[in-house]
Amino acid sequence: MRKTLLLLISLLFLTVSGKVYAQGWRDIKTVEDVCIAYPEEMKKMLGELNLNYPGMEQVKEAVASKNIPAACTLLLEYYQKSIHAQHLRKKMPTLSEKTEAEADSVLNNIFVIQNVRGVVPWGEDGHRDWHYKGPNNDREWAWLSNRHSQLNHVFDVYLETGNPKYAIYVDEFLRDFIIKSMPYPGVKGSDAVWRGLEVSFRSKVWSRIFYGLLHSEYLQPSTRLLMLSSIPDHAHYNRHFHGGNNWLTMEISALATVATNFPEYKDAAEWLNYSIDVMAESMKNQVYPDGVQTELASHYHNVSLSNFELFKEICDRAGKPLPLFFNRTIEAMYAYIAHAVRPDGNRILNNDGDLGSDRSLILKGAQTYNNPEWEYIVTNGISGIKPTDGPSYLFPWAGQLISRSGFDKDAHWSFFDIGPWGSGHQHKDKLHISVSAYGRDLLVDAGRFAYTGEVADKFTPYARGSQGHNVLLFDQKGQGAGPLLAEEPLSTEQWKITDSYDYAKGSFDTFPGLEGKLKHTRHLYYSRGDFWIVVDEIKTDRPRKIEALWHWHPTCKVAVNGNNVYTENDRGNLQIVPVGSQKWEINFIKGQEEPEIQGWYSKEYNKFEPNVASVYTTQIKSDSRLVWLLFPSEKVETGIRAEITSESPEGIKVSVTDQKGKKWNVIVPL
Repeated sequence: MRKTLLLLISLLFLTVSGKVYAQGWRDIKTVEDVCIAYPEEMKKMLGELNLNYPGMEQVKEAVASKNIPAACTLLLEYYQKSIHAQHLRKKMPTLSEKTEAEADSVLNNIFVIQNVRGVVPWGEDGHRDWHYKGPNNDREWAWLSNRHSQLNHVFDVYLETGNPKYAIYVDEFLRDFIIKSMPYPGVKGSDAVWRGLEVSFRSKVWSRIFYGLLHSEYLQPSTRLLMLSSIPDHAHYNRHFHGGNNWLTMEISALATVATNFPEYKDAAEWLNYSIDVMAESMKNQVYPDGVQTELASHYHNVSLSNFELFKEICDRAGKPLPLFFNRTIEAMYAYIAHAVRPDGNRILNNDGDLGSDRSLILKGAQTYNNPEWEYIVTNGISGIKPTDGPSYLFPWAGQLISRSGFDKDAHWSFFDIGPWGSGHQHKDKLHISVSAYGRDLLVDAGRFAYTGEVADKFTPYARGSQGHNVLLFDQKGQGAGPLLAEEPLSTEQWKITDSYDYAKGSFDTFPGLEGKLKHTRHLYYSRGDFWIVVDEIKTDRPRKIEALWHWHPTCKVAVNGNNVYTENDRGNLQIVPVGSQKWEINFIKGQEEPEIQGWYSKEYNKFEPNVASVYTTQIKSDSRLVWLLFPSEKVETGIRAEITSESPEGIKVSVTDQKGKKWNVIVPL
């Protein structure tokens, strides 16, 4: 019976192959259809396979006899019987007419990419415009829409509802894309279709769909064969054109995904061995000994972490052991996010990152590595075991000090950046300070806004420049680039953590366009459970105009009393008190666009809103020392007083009195 069927397929192919193929891509559904429409692609696909692989005997015979349709049919039968990728295989749902609104919008080609909603248009050729940049003319929108993450959701909804329209959409979407994207260029590119990150994401999504719909009648044979013809091209791209840093983790984990899910390809073993070598070496270079990813952006730390984890899972399933340091490094990366997390569960917002919750990720790590202390931190002591160290932590290679009063939800929390610039996604923000207390963010980083398009054109210089951070400007000049990587950890002379206080200092001396020489050293002293003192030491060869920037969270109600800027929030407040005799001019800037961008905040890509930037301006004639008290309180407090009682090269003594008369005397080392 089978031989008769294959003979008929072959005869049908020979009958019509000489005719002009005029079908549209929607009509290409059967093995015969795709072999007639794309004979060379099908031959190339079969040529990518190791026909000596167990189970491929009949495919090999058909190829030897040059019966391409038969070989393709037998190849699909092979996959139906294969034992690979069992973790991706899904039981087909019961047929129904249930729907889901978000998935239905995707079915209308309405994609939400980086919080921007757009409708992908159809081209005159009958295909979707895969280069469409969205309503904001944003290349990032085009790139991300080509990752096919939207198919994951549609696929999941199909499994949940059993409504065939979702599986049919997945089928047609893939056929449209693959046909339109042919031929594979075979060169490194940056367009919407063939770029490393998009290729890597698609490899993972397609693997999931190929095996997840293996027994579905709605994924057409032609679509399956087109996927099998394109997947080795995806592997080739990630094998030969991958990048570094977090890009590498995504691209190489995708290469390993293809290699292990489709071991029938000739190069699968080489892909896997290469991926292990490259990923292991990259981990050594990409993660500091203190567990922090070298780009020093919390978002991309998590990206690398998730792909290192995925890679380990892939290798574990394949029975390919990784070096011992690999798992230890993953554990150290978890330790970092657990120790750096804000009391509300959100991560650090720094460099090109977003403010998002790390709570579920940390809980996952706590379970994986049996670390109840991480659980205690991220649950604010509700569960787990109280850490034996902390509550403050210093990451000496990353140059980040996380100060806390404790682990409860109302705890004080601050982030102080005294490390290198970072190996990617950098902002000119050295010596920046972020502060939260009593469950509220108070002093903030401006965020990243966007990478390309209208939003980026408007806000990127501000987001990446010093103007969007809590730093000093000198003669209206911000920072330049600093060292990308740390060659050694911070000296113990630069920081100290005790039971009663935290201390750290850092310096910066690169300010493009600034005349003469200048060095800025910032000292941060945190009196645990009480307040922060910031000391800015300025070494200069001439008089300077100084602008001290303090950016407030958009929810903060900000007021001024004399030289003191303070919040009037219902709960969770902060007062900034300049200490000393320096005369200041204070301006509040909110949502400014001209003459320059100032007073804007972006907690998430493509989302932004105005916030208050309180700008302290003064003139200095020579070397100067500026002292600031940052005093947190649950309720509004305006009667805070502070004075410098003594100064020496070794330290500065500051007396602080709150409105109830409580007094502190602290010495900030210099």
